[in-house]
Amino acid sequence: MTKPVRSIALALLLFCWSATAGPKPFVFTAIPDDNETRLRERFDKVAVYLGKSLGLEVKYLPVKTYAASVTAFKNNQVQMAWFGGLSGLQARLAVPGSKAIVQGEEDKQFVTYFIANAKTGLKESAEFPRAIVGKTFTFGAKDSTSGRLMPEYFIRQALGRAPEEIFERVGFSGDHSKTIALVESGAYDVGAVNFTVWDLQTREHKVDPTKVIVLWKTPTFQDYQFTVRGDVDPQYGQGFTAKLTQTLLDMNDPDLLASFPRKRFIPAKNEDYTTLQTVAKSIGLLD
Repeated sequence: MTKPVRSIALALLLFCWSATAGPKPFVFTAIPDDNETRLRERFDKVAVYLGKSLGLEVKYLPVKTYAASVTAFKNNQVQMAWFGGLSGLQARLAVPGSKAIVQGEEDKQFVTYFIANAKTGLKESAEFPRAIVGKTFTFGAKDSTSGRLMPEYFIRQALGRAPEEIFERVGFSGDHSKTIALVESGAYDVGAVNFTVWDLQTREHKVDPTKVIVLWKTPTFQDYQFTVRGDVDPQYGQGFTAKLTQTLLDMNDPDLLASFPRKRFIPAKNEDYTTLQTVAKSIGLLD
């Protein structure tokens, strides 16, 4: 076989291979707002569901930090992510054209719980608990919406000062499960925690009500959402974003929904997070 013929044969082979290989795996991640075991259980099942529904290989890529989830999205290591409100804003600003596509029904009116160690003597309050002044306080992750952004906003709104000027000591636990554990143990007097994590761990009897209580529930705000990169249709085929969105909206397996935990998913759009963006800018967590 002559060299030109061999070259043509190789080109045809590569063309046939590329035509049958299909698109690359669709990869998604999620902010590490809970312990790694629970996250893997949740999102590995979601990957299986998405793969079957979309007809392609879907993988879940775990990350160690909120910032890492945004970086993976920016670098196209993942094409979609389950973000909190703030991390979603960061990701969409980093990748123009990206879209918030669905959120949990609960995410339209999300709340943070301020929790307190029972030994502090603090009691549940309908109003902002001013008695937390001078206590030790832990947020969740530094880029968490429910664990840092909104609790800090409400603290500043009520007391007119930064947390470091109000509390004896301020910490960042890294995730909501750790916040509960730190307050329950007495390592911190008070903490800010995602209400869905608190409610789930309470139902699973992982919280000792004799040691830690819900002190205050914040006003509602917008939070979690699935955000997808704006270039997925060219990568996976025309109409892929619409198909992906509908697949998430059609997720009705009680086991899958309970692992989030969410009752159901509803449509979301970038404009839903305009107020949150203003809040984040006002306290210096977003440029």
